[in-house]
Amino acid sequence: MKNLRKNYYSPFFSHIYVEKAAADHPRTKRILQRFPQANIIFIDHYKDVFCRRGQNFVLQQRSRKLILAAKQGNLLYEGAPVCQNFGNENFYYTSCMMNCVFDCEYCYLKGMYPSGNIVLFVNLEDIFDEVIEKLKKQAVYLCISYDTDMMAMEQITGYVGEWIRFAKGQADLKRNLKIEIRTKSADISFWQKHTSVPGIIYAITLSPQAVIDAYEHKTPPLGQRIASVKEAVERGFPVRLCFDPMIYIKDWERQYEEMLNQVFEEIDMEKLEDVSVGSFRVSQDFLKKMRKTNPCSAVVQFPYQNDGGVYHYSEELTENMEGFLVDNLKKKIPEDKIFLWEMGKNNE
Repeated sequence: MKNLRKNYYSPFFSHIYVEKAAADHPRTKRILQRFPQANIIFIDHYKDVFCRRGQNFVLQQRSRKLILAAKQGNLLYEGAPVCQNFGNENFYYTSCMMNCVFDCEYCYLKGMYPSGNIVLFVNLEDIFDEVIEKLKKQAVYLCISYDTDMMAMEQITGYVGEWIRFAKGQADLKRNLKIEIRTKSADISFWQKHTSVPGIIYAITLSPQAVIDAYEHKTPPLGQRIASVKEAVERGFPVRLCFDPMIYIKDWERQYEEMLNQVFEEIDMEKLEDVSVGSFRVSQDFLKKMRKTNPCSAVVQFPYQNDGGVYHYSEELTENMEGFLVDNLKKKIPEDKIFLWEMGKNNE
């Protein structure tokens, strides 16, 4: 898998748990074929494994297990206030997967989920049906890769390809659907295999290499991510560059400046859909759990400020970091294409 670092893929999923209700689904069978050496364990419900007590998220990430399940109940959720809606009304997200193959120390999933294992919901058609019902009444802005990195799993699941086909069908029917797919992956072959479809925006997160080395474990290096963005842009895919979350490190100004210089040198900024900027923030409940499970992480244990249940950097540090990035971006891209996350103002 070209976008992944050494030792990422193997040994991969030595055990796979399968809900009995999902066992005969074609996607289940297709995914299981990719892991002929895995031990298959049938279960009644994914929560019996995923939500059991006494799990250690950090330890489980060293040897993740895969859980295949059928998602039940409500399949679309209203967008969270800590996420940007980019000026779109009717902001929703959905979870086709739970957890991420990457291991970013600051990831809120470490505080949100009790398990480091990965859940794949195989019944995508049920999610598609719920989206269609929404579209019959209103336009929909849908984020499908908040609780995972879907593109990092694409060579296993093919889910992004299925969403592309779904989006094309809705565009053909003149339904007003926008989909954001957010990723830190850098698989250039993806852009070569697929074509741009109206309504899909690929939001690619970039960080300085020093931040990647310190906190974004198992993710592709900055150079590979930039190369992937360049390929996507040149092939006409709508790309949103995400400098979000910005992470404080000792020499943050120099590190972010060097990153921007690399970006400006390689990427035609005029061809970007837009740019997202935001410094680190996380709910107090998630951070409490993250601090308990990762007591030695500098980014997790940082003395953040709490406003209304959301932890973030101090006002001064936030303004310095975000202002620095925005000021530099304005030299290369129109200001109306720069979306800055601000407390309490993004989803109004």
